Amino acid sequence: SKTFTATLATWAQANGQLSLTQSIDSYIPQLQATRLGKVPVFHLGTHTAGGFPLQVPDKVQNTRQLMEYFKAWQPDYLPGTHRTYANPSVGLLGMVAARSMKLPYEQALQQRLFPALGLSNTYINVPDEKQALYAQGYNKLDEPVRVNPGPLAAEAYGVKSSSSDLLRFVEANIGLGQNDAALQKALRDTRTGYFKVGGMTQDLIWEQYPLPVHLDTLLEGNASAMLNTVKTEMIEPPQAAQSSVWVNKTGSTNGFGGYVAFIPEQQLGIAILANKNYPNEERVKLAYRILQKMGCCSTP
Repeated sequence: SKTFTATLATWAQANGQLSLTQSIDSYIPQLQATRLGKVPVFHLGTHTAGGFPLQVPDKVQNTRQLMEYFKAWQPDYLPGTHRTYANPSVGLLGMVAARSMKLPYEQALQQRLFPALGLSNTYINVPDEKQALYAQGYNKLDEPVRVNPGPLAAEAYGVKSSSSDLLRFVEANIGLGQNDAALQKALRDTRTGYFKVGGMTQDLIWEQYPLPVHLDTLLEGNASAMLNTVKTEMIEPPQAAQSSVWVNKTGSTNGFGGYVAFIPEQQLGIAILANKNYPNEERVKLAYRILQKMGCCSTP
């Protein structure tokens, strides 16, 4: 979901509807006169807005309560100084992008972005006629589970996609798709580098590493410790999309685990989907081993 949310935001920007450097309250007027409202939009997609919890608090159950939560939010850090991986901020990025397009988020994705990308088996809500194709997820106890609904679920973790559609998305990101100029620019702009966090460069949701990259570097960057708050080093000006890089993103719910990685320069990419939340490290090792067999990732 997060990479699609980022793409929606950069697509809105490419079409002149949104500026990632504008303040959040330019698009969400309810947040005017709040600390959060003055934060530039791009911080929402780089986990650097100032410190959010990983999940929206349980007491927040509807849109009204969500907006009250955002109004009352106070930063733990100055924007851009620390990275705190969080769903609420990414969800708010989705809200901002959809508001700029004057559409509900689900409509912006399912009726605009997904068709533009040629994705025919990617949904927020799986239709009845596709339910038979919807894999069953299993938790750590091997019990069947589905993704939990809730505020910002669609924007942060609620998209369901097929392996073929995800590979088509990877192809679009490495320049192999037949996309118009605005969408091509949007895809590149999601790979703008904003912050350095150790050996990883934080793009808009995507995370990237310069080649050659060692497996240990990828494992460190995708470890569970990266859910913790860490200091960042801002890249000024932001780094334009690079080609000689390993770009990746993990994705998880209680019943599913996914991993996407690609190398634009070599036009190589991989999408791994599992109906169980396997450790990120195992996903990265598998992807690295497969892409190494295809000629990538030589290390010094």
